[in-house]
Amino acid sequence: MAKRDPEPEVVEEELIEQEPSPVGERLRVAREAKGLGLEDLAAQTRIPQRHLASIETGDWEHLPAPTYTIGFAKSYASAVGLDRNEIGNDLREEMGGQRFAAASSDVFEPADPARTMPKGLVLGAIAAVILLVVLMSWLNQRSLQGTDEPAAPEANVGAQQAAAPTQPAPAAAQGPVILTATEPVWLSIKDGTSVLKQGIMQAGETYQVPASATAPAVTTAKAEALKINVGNSVAGPIGPAATKITASLLPADLLKTPAPQASTSPPAPASATPRPAPQRTRAGRAAVAQPATLPEAAPNPPEPAATTSNAQ
Repeated sequence: MAKRDPEPEVVEEELIEQEPSPVGERLRVAREAKGLGLEDLAAQTRIPQRHLASIETGDWEHLPAPTYTIGFAKSYASAVGLDRNEIGNDLREEMGGQRFAAASSDVFEPADPARTMPKGLVLGAIAAVILLVVLMSWLNQRSLQGTDEPAAPEANVGAQQAAAPTQPAPAAAQGPVILTATEPVWLSIKDGTSVLKQGIMQAGETYQVPASATAPAVTTAKAEALKINVGNSVAGPIGPAATKITASLLPADLLKTPAPQASTSPPAPASATPRPAPQRTRAGRAAVAQPATLPEAAPNPPEPAATTSNAQ
């Protein structure tokens, strides 16, 4: 009789007793002291609620890799007011001596769908970006086309500017400023608040403004009685006649007004045809000059009549 193979003995798997985690217990007590539930803490730290519960109970098998678990514990500690570095170090020591019954999978779970952006909002943002890109491309192309069209007018403007005659720049104002009175005149010359000259200048009297003056000005009520020279140039009138004015004596300001120039218009031409002087008669009346009369041409002499002879 053949022997039967011995039935394999049933080996009972040793149940791994799960001991409470000291770090997880400290976190739970701190959370309850603040009156927070796991749902509130999950919304605040953005950590799945089951991971927070596994940290409190020390259920390491249902947690990701130790590095991520320690990071979750630090965020948990910060939310409940505990020292995150201390909690991280204690949990690292606790997990280092813990033997896992099964290898944990390093998988990150997606965030809560309730806290993600709505799909309609995402699609609308993408459509807006595409529309903006198309609009910017169209505007850029239009601006490039617009810059090519006015090329010819710009060339014409450049040609006109080149053809325009260049006017000589005015000479720089330089030389001393000398005031000459053409008749008695009262004036006051100041440089800021300093009085340089004040009183009546007699006819022919001159005054030279100091070169160190920074803002010289003259005040007078008889500007027409003053002749002002800037070096070899004669300045124009500094104000209207018989009017009290205050004018700058800086060379640049004086030469802005052109000096009056003497009239050079030619005299009116005399009549080309002189009128004849009237002749007086004995009666004392002027006789009107009569144009000389030319002798009339003698009339043409009559042609002689043709004579005919009769043949006899």
